[in-house]
Amino acid sequence: MAHIENPILSFIRSQGRIVLDGGLATTLEARGHVLDDDLWSAKVLLEAPHAVREAHHAFLAAGADCIATATYQATPAGFSARGLSDEAAEELLRQAVELAVETRDAFWADPVNRRGRLRPLVAASVGPYGAFLADGSEYTGDYGLDTGELYDFHERRWHLLADSRADLLACETIPSRLEAEVLLRLLRETEDRWAWMSFSCRDGVHLCDGTRLEQVAELCAAEQRVAAIGVNCIAPALVSSLIGEIRKARPKPVIVYPNSGETYNAESKEWAPSPRLSPPVMTLLEEWVELGAAGVGGCCRIQPDGIAEMRSRLLPQGSSDGLDSQ
Repeated sequence: MAHIENPILSFIRSQGRIVLDGGLATTLEARGHVLDDDLWSAKVLLEAPHAVREAHHAFLAAGADCIATATYQATPAGFSARGLSDEAAEELLRQAVELAVETRDAFWADPVNRRGRLRPLVAASVGPYGAFLADGSEYTGDYGLDTGELYDFHERRWHLLADSRADLLACETIPSRLEAEVLLRLLRETEDRWAWMSFSCRDGVHLCDGTRLEQVAELCAAEQRVAAIGVNCIAPALVSSLIGEIRKARPKPVIVYPNSGETYNAESKEWAPSPRLSPPVMTLLEEWVELGAAGVGGCCRIQPDGIAEMRSRLLPQGSSDGLDSQ
């Protein structure tokens, strides 16, 4: 059931900010799962759903106020290419959300986990078309598709996830204005749903396609059901500037969840140290909050221990005492 009030805003009003989870796929990789596959984390969803459940639980135990489902790279088209029927593909998407919801509910059923916390959210992850291509084009936005073709790609998964028990949808790593416009159109078609819009950027000002972030933030801010605007899967060093770009638009909560700082090579599918690594993520958290970030988390290579450290820095012990459990 969808929240009537903006679920991100509810957290901000109650505890000042919201802590997101970290990189689900890279956490699974760190636990021994081989994700050198076009389905990425959705491969584990197919082969070892219990491992996805365990990763969700680890992020909740670390202090995440919101966990994202293993649907970033899970699409009907991708499952069809793997030989699944349309019905099986749709069921797998539903199961991905149910797995996260059930994990959250089981976590919340333990009174120990309710101390000083609010009931965590489940966000149904909606990755860009480039995630389906699995060729790194979510960092360029250069798909060669028009609006109609992008809409056709996203429509089926969107409505499946919007009809699920997730608390909201998480549009992530959006590289282009065109794709943002398509996703906003779909959001308008599901009037009882909230979604956040989070972008991938090539520098401290522009989306990967060259559009200024301020411009797409204005588009998002004009939409009633956009829960938050943010950036993800970027170098930590870019975040402060990008917060400023978002805040030039009309007020919406700002969320940021960058990578650890390493650089991913889409051809070799390997991570390497980046000159943008310094300063490290944890030393920048307070700066991001001061600049206006209301939600902070991690993307690739930030695991549960990293989220635990973020929570301890942003919500020190006792800062959430007195919260009414929901």
